[in-house]
Amino acid sequence: MPDLGPDFGPDLGPDSGPDNGPGSWADSEQERAPKGVDTTKPSVSRVYDFMLGGKDNYAVDRQVAAMALEVAPDAPEAAQANREFLGRVVRFLAAEAGIRQFIDIGSGLPTQGNVHEIAKSAAEDTRVVYVDHDPIVLVHGRALLAVDDGTTIVEADLRHPAAILDHPEVQRLIDFDQPVGLLMFAILHHLADDEDPAGIAARMVERLPSGSYLAVSHFHNPGLEHPEVSKQAFAAEKIFNETLGTGRWRTREEILAYFDGLELLEPGLVPLPEWRPDSDDRAEPGITYHTFVGAVARKP
Repeated sequence: MPDLGPDFGPDLGPDSGPDNGPGSWADSEQERAPKGVDTTKPSVSRVYDFMLGGKDNYAVDRQVAAMALEVAPDAPEAAQANREFLGRVVRFLAAEAGIRQFIDIGSGLPTQGNVHEIAKSAAEDTRVVYVDHDPIVLVHGRALLAVDDGTTIVEADLRHPAAILDHPEVQRLIDFDQPVGLLMFAILHHLADDEDPAGIAARMVERLPSGSYLAVSHFHNPGLEHPEVSKQAFAAEKIFNETLGTGRWRTREEILAYFDGLELLEPGLVPLPEWRPDSDDRAEPGITYHTFVGAVARKP
């Protein structure tokens, strides 16, 4: 389990923040945080960063992580499995499928094995656009990519797909007459049902040419197939919605709807460690094994 850090403690209730007075954890962290980053509210990207053992998170994020760990003690394994799934998918698309341009939606904080690093190891001329709307992701991403003209990060919200695809930086780097690798890792489950995540995915894919690929990882509720795991999924969903305000563990049918009209690649929609595993994978099966799934599909 990741270290919760010296700033985390049981007295950090959800309403803790600047009102606690001078010297409070929120005050001191806000002073140290990059401009535009609110350390009094948890962030999906920063909670995920914590689960991966990163340092770009704050006490409020570690509080949410601790609550999640009470329900799913192996949550860091799930985060690691998602990262490894991303690596395998990008290696496949770049080295085997010949994809030379990627759009990574909800890219999160930079960590080891970023999309552009993996893709460029197969072909140096690969172009990558990261998309996120979390201020801390944008700060770190811009610093990381300052010297790489073939990779960029743009501020945009998945709920407005046209704004992403028509963004000047996306238009500069992505040739929509050539196949694109569209990556949506751990992002669609942060859209509510009434925000129509399947429709958003469809509108994104609609703009891509034949031969493009869609890759998705998503929280999953296995239902009656694994009833005890299903209870855990409902408990985790409750925590996410009470703390982060977002998070849906969807059914297999709901997730498969993202791939309507596309050719699903083998082995289909499966728990993340089962998608073309390799010897370098480190994630171990646990209670989250059946609650985080992924798939890749090709646009005919």
